[in-house]
Amino acid sequence: MSPDQIEDAAHRLFEAERERKQIRLLSLDFPGATMDDAYAVQAALVKRKQASGLKRIGWKIGLTSKAMQSALNIDIPDSGILFDDMVFADGGTVPAGRFIQPRVEAEIAFVMKAPLKGPDVSIDDVLDATDYVTPSLEILDTRIERMNRETGKIRTFFDTISDNAANAGLVTGGRRLGARETDLRWMGAIVTRNGEVEETGLGAGVLDHPARGIVWLAERLHTYGMEIGAGEVVLSGSFVRPVETRPGDRIAADFGPHGKVSINFA
Repeated sequence: MSPDQIEDAAHRLFEAERERKQIRLLSLDFPGATMDDAYAVQAALVKRKQASGLKRIGWKIGLTSKAMQSALNIDIPDSGILFDDMVFADGGTVPAGRFIQPRVEAEIAFVMKAPLKGPDVSIDDVLDATDYVTPSLEILDTRIERMNRETGKIRTFFDTISDNAANAGLVTGGRRLGARETDLRWMGAIVTRNGEVEETGLGAGVLDHPARGIVWLAERLHTYGMEIGAGEVVLSGSFVRPVETRPGDRIAADFGPHGKVSINFA
């Protein structure tokens, strides 16, 4: 993609989020776009959001399950940026009209106490750099249509990565615990919508260990001369399928001995 095309795509996404209106698949307009192009569009979008006054507070990792990777014809995770306007209080309410088609996933959030920089990062390095982990919910939204009605084509990795990895919101709650206080592979949750169980899962569903996605992120950022900063939040990837939400829904995740976290939708 040319620099002008990258800026055009970022502009479309920025306006789509501002207007709460989905745009058509970018992959239809840029069929030859690569993963590097996707992250270039994301970077241009991030610059626009920062110029509007938003502050980066961390990262999200997505596409950590084989099923989701297969659906988008990709064999590695993806990542996006968390901003300060994405934070919602545990038990709080998302205002009506805030998002377009919100969905919710349960994840383990890592809060860093030290920078984490590649190359050659290990799971132990991630755990050493972590201040604490805590239950969380990620709110997903997409500023790009999921499927184009005219062609029947669905989103590709290019659409998802360009759209800041479908990032929209985060909620943390429950207990804060040390990264080695429990076996994170067995840290899981029961996810309910209005009291009915929708999904269950364990941390091992994320690349066999939730910290492994953070290893991948640190290595990827290294190639761009970047790092995970101290104090930043990293959503390590979902171990459940996204739960669709409707106005009036309450989504809750019960992490057992590690506590509960919930969010309401007006």
